[in-house]
Formats: sequence, structure tokens, C-alpha cells
Amino acid sequence: MSPAPIIEDRSEHEADLAEIRQIIADTETAYNTNDADLLTAHFARNATVVNALGVRLSGRDALLEANRAGLAGFLRDQYASYELFDVLFVRPDVALAHKGARATDATGELIDLDHAMVALYVLVKEDGRWWVIARQNTLVPEKTG
Repeated sequence: MSPAPIIEDRSEHEADLAEIRQIIADTETAYNTNDADLLTAHFARNATVVNALGVRLSGRDALLEANRAGLAGFLRDQYASYELFDVLFVRPDVALAHKGARATDATGELIDLDHAMVALYVLVKEDGRWWVIARQNTLVPEKTG
């Protein structure tokens, strides 16, 4: 049996990384300013999201509706800082990105010492730009003891 391969496109990705970093930055800005349209802007029309509560949403319209409801409701006074952990290009037009999230106050001061959530983004490059086709959020349990 041959050893398992490392699957990653090794071509130059600096411009792609910059665009993906901007998607994460826009997501943080949107969350912190309650901008549901910006929060949804980078998702493909047929995107699927599983939020931190395990609720699955399919389609950009459903995601926009949920983002509007959440940011106008229970998330209205919530703030976060996002950190892009890594990006793996499995093909030149497909990337997996992991993002960590920590709660902050309205001024950006960290509340969480560790990441409270990790998200996996699946991105596809279509017509010269990156689109989020799937996102999976996972809450990180608080450390005890």
C-alpha cells in the first residue's frame, strides 16, 4: 500500500489568499456592525451553512433571512474577532479555510482568551472570484479545571 498523499495545489496563491482573508475580514465587519447583507455577500446562491447551534441552512436567500433575524435579534449586541488559521488549496479553484472566533466587547477588547468557535469554509473560485459554497461552525467547549 502506498503512503497517503499530501493533497494541495502548489501553484502561487498570494492573490487568492488575499481575497480569502478579505472575505473573513468582511465577515467580521458584518458581524460587528449587524450588516446582514455584507455577512451574506460572499456566499454562492446554493451555499449551505451549519451554524453554531447545528441548524442547517441551504440557499443564499435562507441564509440572508437568518442573518437579518439574528443580527437584529439575539446577536445584535454581540461582537467577535476572527482569525484565519489556515487555507488549504485542494485544487486551484477549491479551498478549505479554518477560522477561529473569540468574543469581544464593542470596542474590540477580547472577552474570550481562547477561541470559542471554529468555522470551516469551503470556497470555490468561479468567474475570477472566490465564493463560499459551505460553512460549518463548531462551538469549542470551555476549558474546565
